[in-house]
Amino acid sequence: MNTMKTETLIATIDQKDKLLPEKMNIQTDTVVANQCGRISKEEDYINGHRVLYLNTAERGVGKNRNLLLDNASGDICIMADDDMRFVDGYKEIAEKAFEECPLADILVFNLIEKKPKRYINKKIICVRWTNYAKYGAARIAFKSEKVLSSGIRFSLLFGGGTVYGSGEDTIFLHDCLKKGLHIYAVPYALAEIDQNAPSTWFKGYDEKFFHDKGALYACLHPAGWLFYALRYVIKYRKQYGNYIPALQALKHMFIGGKEYIRERKV
Repeated sequence: MNTMKTETLIATIDQKDKLLPEKMNIQTDTVVANQCGRISKEEDYINGHRVLYLNTAERGVGKNRNLLLDNASGDICIMADDDMRFVDGYKEIAEKAFEECPLADILVFNLIEKKPKRYINKKIICVRWTNYAKYGAARIAFKSEKVLSSGIRFSLLFGGGTVYGSGEDTIFLHDCLKKGLHIYAVPYALAEIDQNAPSTWFKGYDEKFFHDKGALYACLHPAGWLFYALRYVIKYRKQYGNYIPALQALKHMFIGGKEYIRERKV
């Protein structure tokens, strides 16, 4: 594994300078996809590591992540958002984790949080259809040979800056499983996430949140999306209950799901 190249892929918006990699404690060659209203391709070196900046005038996290995939050159690629700061030695942690999981095409790591909200992996487990949806793209590292050659890319309909506010990472992992790629979750962390950073998509448990969640379930489960919508409303009612009644939440999920099926002809 030591002969393999590890690369960090950062999706960001509106960066006006080249300070981000240093702020994130980058320790590998890196590609930065920056949706900033201008178009350019620039190269820099930080602490001996090559940083390729891809500035575009587009919007949409799926387009940004796909640009990263199309320009990746590492054998192991680590996905990142701009609100993360990597721990010292994260390159070696990632490489060692792949050595421990030789069958893995994709690994899902923990994210360090001062107030833990995300699911924490406590041991190495296989990620399957029953548990993949709890993980986001900023926790992913992958072997580029298998993932890139599979043709899997991020959705252009889901995620910040698109029609439906979130879910592009869930669809990505769903498509990876569908293609037969092997995904494992590991109890190691590569980075800490800034929980005070503003979300690019979550504006609260409002009508749009549930509308878009319904569309996501219709995309993931065309035949059984109504069951998943109902399960969500019941399972998470303590989280959203102070903001919107359960029946209203279900109504907007139903509208979103039906809209997705009608317009996308699922």
